[in-house]
Amino acid sequence: MTVRLYDSRTQSVVDFTPLVEGEVGIYVCGPTVQSSPHIGHLRSALVYDLWRRWFSYRGFKVTFVRNVTDIDDKILANATESEEWWALAYRFELEFTAGYNALGILPPTYEPRATASITQMQNLIAGLIDRGHAYPATDGSGDVYFDVKSWPAYGELTRQKLDDMEAAADADPRGKRDPRDFALWKGHKQEEPESASWDSPWGPGRPGWHIECSAMASRYLGTRFDIHGGGLDLRFPHHENELAQSQAAGHEFANYWVHNGLVNVSGQKMSKSLGNSAFAAELLDAARPEVLRYYLGSAHYRSTIDFHPGALAEAEAALGRVTGFVERARRRLEGSAAASGLTEVPDDFARAMDDDLGVPEALAVLHETVRRGNSALDSDDLEGLAKAFSEVRSMLDVLGLDVELGGSRDVAGASALGALVESRIADREAARSRRDFAEADRIRDLLAETGIQLEDTPSGTKWSLS
Repeated sequence: MTVRLYDSRTQSVVDFTPLVEGEVGIYVCGPTVQSSPHIGHLRSALVYDLWRRWFSYRGFKVTFVRNVTDIDDKILANATESEEWWALAYRFELEFTAGYNALGILPPTYEPRATASITQMQNLIAGLIDRGHAYPATDGSGDVYFDVKSWPAYGELTRQKLDDMEAAADADPRGKRDPRDFALWKGHKQEEPESASWDSPWGPGRPGWHIECSAMASRYLGTRFDIHGGGLDLRFPHHENELAQSQAAGHEFANYWVHNGLVNVSGQKMSKSLGNSAFAAELLDAARPEVLRYYLGSAHYRSTIDFHPGALAEAEAALGRVTGFVERARRRLEGSAAASGLTEVPDDFARAMDDDLGVPEALAVLHETVRRGNSALDSDDLEGLAKAFSEVRSMLDVLGLDVELGGSRDVAGASALGALVESRIADREAARSRRDFAEADRIRDLLAETGIQLEDTPSGTKWSLS
């Protein structure tokens, strides 16, 4: 067994070799809590949740760190007189957490806020200045910049030459030696609130975006760790700058860099100007959480996925085939000696997941096992049914898909639905007993119209959601 992943730094699929045998440390750039989460945020969080779950299944002890950027230019810009920046940031942080929880994203081992690591950021900046890789601006602004020309390896993550790069647009260019130098510390401006400022050796101010993640990753995982993840849009400048400043400070930093693909909406990139953002709350209102999770995880994590009006209906249909089998199999195996709990996932599923988290191929194995299980169910092969049922549930567990009644659905609602359907089945049985077949058929058809399928078996009538 060897887990393989695509390392963005080498631009190749490589064997994963942990720094510590049996352990893996993962740092993922979390949200900048300036506005409500959208589909791209959910997709990224799900990708690394799947990586984490697969590493755990393979026996690794996973330390998973996902930060919250709660101080940033855009957060300050979006604050109002009636809602201070820190209140706005916390409100949106709660929205992100609610979206993650609804989608079944496991909580991080650590979830640090940037504002809780200011001391670590300042220490990192001071070390860079001492090593000759950073400098305070000479214009009295209080800004501190990373000197990109002092670090010959700058650009290695994205394979760019310095001369081909555009100017960094994160601070006043008048205080820079080179327009491509980026801000490590931003001096306090008169129009900014005092609460968004911390004392420092270079004057009051706040951290730049890139230094935040370098400091938090090293604080919680050490100066060398296994995997750094994030969206493809973060490769430059954010991750490029993280890598440069961390290594310039003497840190080896991440062994592997993993990036997930983005989400388009009806063939177009999401943007405020187009007004085509698909927000998490709207998506979770439009579909059951497990359906949204299935859809977002069904494409390979490095690919761009396109969200369109029929996407969730397609996912609902695909997942419904799995759900229908699970519910039918569970009822048939109830009380049977052939029934069993979770087992090892099929070898083909494991091979797909080991190969750079090949979820599309793994889902193909899941659906093939469902087809095999349905065949066993139709032929009343209890041994074959129990094997398929156990494998399907094991695969669903790895994928974080709880499709069984009482799982990710509302338990009280499921109980009420069950009681209602059983009552209608009893009415149908009573109609059949008195040979009122028209009424029995009417009840069956009425249930079918609402998505309830009935199956008459020697042991009684069973029902399932279609």
